[in-house]
Amino acid sequence: MNLSRELKTAFFIIGCILVFIFGFSYLKGSSLLSKEKVVHALYDDVEGLVVGANVTISGMNVGKVRTIDFDENYDKIKVTFTLRDDLVFSNQSVAQLYEAGLIGGKAIAILPQYDSPVESVADHDVLPSEIKPGLTELVNQQIAPLQDKIEGLLTSADSLFAGVSNVMNYETQNNIKATLEGLAASVNNINALSSSVNSILEANEKGFASTLNNLDNATQNLTQLTDSLNQMPLVSTVKNFEATSAQLKKIIEGLESGEGSAGQLLNDKVLYDNLVTSSESLDALLTDLKEHPKRYVHFSIFGRKEKSNQKE
Repeated sequence: MNLSRELKTAFFIIGCILVFIFGFSYLKGSSLLSKEKVVHALYDDVEGLVVGANVTISGMNVGKVRTIDFDENYDKIKVTFTLRDDLVFSNQSVAQLYEAGLIGGKAIAILPQYDSPVESVADHDVLPSEIKPGLTELVNQQIAPLQDKIEGLLTSADSLFAGVSNVMNYETQNNIKATLEGLAASVNNINALSSSVNSILEANEKGFASTLNNLDNATQNLTQLTDSLNQMPLVSTVKNFEATSAQLKKIIEGLESGEGSAGQLLNDKVLYDNLVTSSESLDALLTDLKEHPKRYVHFSIFGRKEKSNQKE
């Protein structure tokens, strides 16, 4: 049977249409021949997610992203994606948006809950969602505090330089210059003094050596003296001194109490007065003896005796 040209053209156009539909469905990540569940999730930000992105469970591809659009209230982004119909898990499983790689864009990972008593996921269910921070976001989170610190440091450095500029005026610079010159002169003087001291030490090296030897000898003599003192019977000497002190104390106490002649002499006022009177009488007698010795001594060559009542 021969087909007309028009019929062949019609079959060709229909085939092209079918191929286009199947190809378009494949590019969108869905298949017209396989039965799949259509599920939704709401996100605040889906930057990097595109239609046809993979939907995975534990790293295995189980679906594709079909559409990305605003929800009915235009406050969140509604992502519609497909799942294999044979998968059974709770409708409270989380649809996590994550970064598939540095240049791989983003994808959706299902965190399934199998032991939940809630109903299993079905067509047009809205799964809970969350966004996993990517590498770029983590780096930005770490860099943001560092950036704030660097900005604060730069501000402080700018303030410091401004303060230094205000302080370091022309007069201050001259003062600092004069101070540095004085410091250099002081260092030169110290160097000259050090050279002089070295010269003195070199000139008197023999004298210093002799002095050190004498000091060494004196130290040895002192050591010998210390050893001699250590060998002396200091304990018996101290005991004898204590005994002598006790006896002396006893004698002093006896004198103070009036015991013995010495004690009575020290404490008896009458005896003291008699001794003073006797001393005065004896002194008068000696004086009179010196002035009138004939009254007391009678001496004559011829043996003549003067009358006792003869006056001088």
